[in-house]
Amino acid sequence: MKKLLPIVIALACMVSCGEKNTFYSMEDYHSVNKTDIHIHITADRATFVEKAKADNFHLVNVALEINKGWGDVYFKYKHGKNQQELNPETVDLVTAFAVSNWDDPAWENRVISWLDSCFNEGIVGVKVWKNIGMVSRDSAGNLITIDNEKFDPIIEHIQQSGKTLLGHLGEPKNCWLPLEEMTTNNDRSYFKEHPEYHMYKQPEMPTHEEIIASRDRMLEKHPNLRFVGAHMGSLEYSVDSLATRFEKFPNMAIGLAARMGQVFYQTVENRDKVRDFFIKYQDRIMYGTDLADNGSMTKEELVNRMENTWKRDWEYFVTDNHMESDLINSSFQGIQLPKEVVDKIYYKNANKWFALKP
Repeated sequence: MKKLLPIVIALACMVSCGEKNTFYSMEDYHSVNKTDIHIHITADRATFVEKAKADNFHLVNVALEINKGWGDVYFKYKHGKNQQELNPETVDLVTAFAVSNWDDPAWENRVISWLDSCFNEGIVGVKVWKNIGMVSRDSAGNLITIDNEKFDPIIEHIQQSGKTLLGHLGEPKNCWLPLEEMTTNNDRSYFKEHPEYHMYKQPEMPTHEEIIASRDRMLEKHPNLRFVGAHMGSLEYSVDSLATRFEKFPNMAIGLAARMGQVFYQTVENRDKVRDFFIKYQDRIMYGTDLADNGSMTKEELVNRMENTWKRDWEYFVTDNHMESDLINSSFQGIQLPKEVVDKIYYKNANKWFALKP
């Protein structure tokens, strides 16, 4: 028995070392390169970037038009640009354009001129927001949809310029449900606070399926476009639906921003299916949060929110711990992805899909 003891110890060490080499742990959090591909800074302070540096995060700051015209785009882009100029090694930028002057004959030229000015400053992508398809209308009162032919030369210009289109087109499927039937607490809270976007209360508006179909028609027209579906491509409710789009559109990827609750919810239902999805499509998924700093929180509140969000998600992806989150009402288990998958989701895919050079 004494002769066997060293062998048993050696085998146990091999198993332990093998697991250590296969998976990250919570202790690896600070040492691993990470990118958050979806954040919003519209404040002058450096708090967000300082926390990112401390946690080894690269950032992609995203501008957008919230149905307020070009002034909204310029305002958000300017704040991101200021942060990038102070921290070029940490911050990259995604710009946007407005559709508020959609019927102006000069609209297309203005958009392309603006995008070119941003491209010349090194931005990595262009954002379109849910106002397209859900809010913004032409002078005749028709909703402007992303498959409208007027977008074609803009999208072609983005593609030919080697940039990525980041699309928040549509909303989570919960948006078409009453509050009490929504699957995540964050959706329930958001649509309670923003009833203007709660489609359940506006039955005259397009369905979720119609908005997704419009997005898909746009992708069919532009098969070479590098497209990243923000918020899990508004198909957050089903990894099966996402897998179908990945198979159909090889140049489509997704970001996870603000949809981890739906990931947790599906994990409760079928952890193995969710884990298999992340492993199979490990080249098409990028980490993001939608964290923002508009100056309304104290520095301590902002840092705590970043800390809690980033470390919660890290725990989910790298461990098999039993977890709880205020995003959903059930406990769930982390999916403990292999290191090489985590590296892609957290870092390498962002470099590829946005042509980053952090």
